[in-house]
Amino acid sequence: MKKIRIGDFVVGYNKKFILIAGPCVLEDEKAAMDTAMYLQKLTAKLKIPFIFKASYDKANRTSIKSYRGPGAKKGLAILKKIKEELNIPVLSDVHRFEEIDAAAKILDVVQVPAFLCRQTDFITEIAKKARVINVKKGQFLAPWDVANIIEKAKTAGNNNIMITERGTSFGYNNLVFDVRSLPIIRNMGYPVIFDATHAVQLPGGEGTSSGGQRDMVKYLARAAVAAGVDGVFFEVHRDPEKALCDGANSLYLNEMEELLTMLKQIDSLVKKPSR
Repeated sequence: MKKIRIGDFVVGYNKKFILIAGPCVLEDEKAAMDTAMYLQKLTAKLKIPFIFKASYDKANRTSIKSYRGPGAKKGLAILKKIKEELNIPVLSDVHRFEEIDAAAKILDVVQVPAFLCRQTDFITEIAKKARVINVKKGQFLAPWDVANIIEKAKTAGNNNIMITERGTSFGYNNLVFDVRSLPIIRNMGYPVIFDATHAVQLPGGEGTSSGGQRDMVKYLARAAVAAGVDGVFFEVHRDPEKALCDGANSLYLNEMEELLTMLKQIDSLVKKPSR
C-alpha cells in the first residue's frame, strides 16, 4: 500500500482513517473559516487527521442558474488563508486546464471531479503539477476501471494518488454504493477514500438541482470504515437547509462528533494489529 504524506500525517498503509470535510462550495470567507476552525478543533480532540475541503467553482451544477462559487482567484485566496492561518491541509476540485497551475501552488491535494476522471490529458496535467492528486471515481465506472486512471497519473510522474469512491449510477436520478469496490480498488495499492455524502446524492433529483438522502450517510460511512477504507469524505454545513449547493446530502456540523467517534471505534477494531 502506497503511503502518502500530507502535512504531518500519513494516508494509507493501514493507518487510521483521515477525514476530508467542509462545505460543498465556498459561500463566503467567514463561513468557510468558521467551519474549518470547528472541524479542526473537533478532529484535534478526536485525534483524526483532517483535510479541509471546499470547491471554489462547481462547474458541473444541474442548472445554469445554480450557485457555482466565488471563482478561482477569490476562492483559492480563501483556501490559502485557511491553510496558512489554521495550519491545515486544503483540498479543492479543478475543472479547467487554465486553473491547474494556480491551484497546485496552493492546494495540498488537487481533486479531479468524477465527470472528468476519464479525461486523459486533464488527469496527466494535474498529475504533473500537483503534489497529491485525488481522483473521484466516476459514477459510470466499474471499480476495476480505476486501474487505468492510476496508470495515467503514474505515467505523468506522480505516484501520490488517492481514489475516492462516491457511488455508481443506478437507473435515473439515483446512486448505489457497492462496498465491494473499496477492497477492489484498495488492492491496486493506493489509498481509497469514501465520499459518504455524495454517495447518497440523487443527481438532478429535484429537477433544477440534486436531491439527497442525508439520513443514510451514517450507515454507508460505517460500512466503508468497517471495510478498512483509508479516509472518509463528508460535505458539512451549519445549516444544510440553507446551503447554496448540495444541502440535501450535507451533514449538520453538530452531527459530526457523534458520527466520527463511532467511526473511530470501528476503525480501531478493524485495523487492530494482529497478534
